[in-house]
Amino acid sequence: MGRIAQKILQHFAKSRQNEVVDFSLHLAAKRRTDEYQSHFHTMELLLSRGFDPLHAHYIAAQNLVSLLCEELTLLVLLKPFVRSVTLAESTYMPDGPPFSPLTRSYFTCWAFFDLPFGKDRETIGSCIQELSQDLAIDPHMLALIQAMQASHMGIYEHCGLAESEVMLRDIIDDRLYYCYVPTGYLGKPGQLWYVRLMPPLPGFSYHVAFTTPYLLMSSKEEWSAFLHRTVPLLKGPWRPRPVAEAMHDLLKYGLHVEYWMEYIALSYIGAQDNLLFLAGIPDQRESLPNATGEEQPE
Repeated sequence: MGRIAQKILQHFAKSRQNEVVDFSLHLAAKRRTDEYQSHFHTMELLLSRGFDPLHAHYIAAQNLVSLLCEELTLLVLLKPFVRSVTLAESTYMPDGPPFSPLTRSYFTCWAFFDLPFGKDRETIGSCIQELSQDLAIDPHMLALIQAMQASHMGIYEHCGLAESEVMLRDIIDDRLYYCYVPTGYLGKPGQLWYVRLMPPLPGFSYHVAFTTPYLLMSSKEEWSAFLHRTVPLLKGPWRPRPVAEAMHDLLKYGLHVEYWMEYIALSYIGAQDNLLFLAGIPDQRESLPNATGEEQPE
């Protein structure tokens, strides 16, 4: 268990034992969790609005994380997280085109599941997992949150369609995924997509492209070369691991907390039909259409 999650549990325990201490934070979080889970247990509302069933499950889980995040960020322990999110939001204004190349779906997943804080590099998603018993989170919802925490943005080659599903091949390990794309964009074979996939649940055979796809204009070979030369630059208490796993870590965390948002902002060249276009390679600033002579922060 990470140190911050451990301190939050200690805070909850102390609050229970001390009648003078206001325990409203924990009670409010638990109440909202109970209300939310009972309301969305059958997904009837989302399904009645025409949402794909698997997509609906993940939307419900993300909304639960958002509700719990509201409560947990009242704690002083999470001030570093709040500062990072507030700074990134003011810098990148993640509301999608025409206001920003950062979509809300991308930014929210980054904030909840990819933004590390504290010495143990915890995230809101990992803290909620550790606190799941204390917050009385339903096992099904917990499994969804675990899957979302394990997810990351990836780079995939479009390999055609299988009926209404898009076949995307991970350029790192060549795994092929059959994907439902909620935005409705089906693309063309040979394209490179930068997108976050959520895995199937029992009873489902496909993944969900949970974020709006970014179409990468550089080649697969250029991106593969970038990943190989950049992985050795990863910092932090990383354990020894296979190259493919390290590359996925790079795509999830970058070389610093705003690495991939900075890339999107510098590489954006336009958008259409629920799709955004990015040109260039992160470490080749001359290839980034919106870059100046400044270096990315370390």
